[in-house]
Amino acid sequence: MEGRPADDAELFVRAQRGSIDAYEEIVQRYQQLAFRTAYVITRSAAEAEESTQEAFVKAYRALGRFRAGAEPRPWILRIVANEARNRVRSAGRRQQLELRLAEGFRPGDAAPSPEAAAIASEERQRLLLLINQLDEDDRLVISSRYFLELSSEETAAALGIPEGTVKSRLSRALARLRARVEEAATSA
Repeated sequence: MEGRPADDAELFVRAQRGSIDAYEEIVQRYQQLAFRTAYVITRSAAEAEESTQEAFVKAYRALGRFRAGAEPRPWILRIVANEARNRVRSAGRRQQLELRLAEGFRPGDAAPSPEAAAIASEERQRLLLLINQLDEDDRLVISSRYFLELSSEETAAALGIPEGTVKSRLSRALARLRARVEEAATSA
C-alpha cells in the first residue's frame, strides 16, 4: 500500500536487498534512541554522536548477517552499545553521567505551580547525583530501563548481558539506590 509507513522488519528486508532509502529510514527511526543509548554509556555528547555514526556504518555493513524475523531494535542497540563501550575503553574516560530527565509534563495536564516545579527539579537533581555515585553497571542498567525506557530484552541487547541478568542487576541496583536515597534523607 502506497504511503503507509513500513514496519521495521519490512525496512530491514528492503535494506538487506540493497535499498539505500530503506536504510536511511532505519537510521532516522533509531537515531535518537541510538544516541541516547550511546550517551548513557559514553557520558559525552560528542562521543555518543561519534559512536552512533560509527555504529550505523557497522550495522549497514552487517545487514547481511541480520536474521530475518529477528527484532531489529535490540540488534541495532547492541551494535551501538558495543561501539560506545569500545570508545569508552579506548579513551579511558570516567566522567560523571549527566542525564537529562524528561519533565514528565504531558499536554492537557495542569501546569505545575512554580514552587512544585522548583521542588521537582531539585529532587531530580538529587536523584541524578545519587545515581551518578553508583558503580557503572548499576548506572547503566537503571539508565537503560528508566531513562531510555528500554524493555528488559532491549536493555540486555544494549548492554550485552542476558535478560535474567538485567532483572537481577536492576533489582540490586535499585536496592542500592534506595539505600542511598534513605541515607541522604536522614542526613539532610
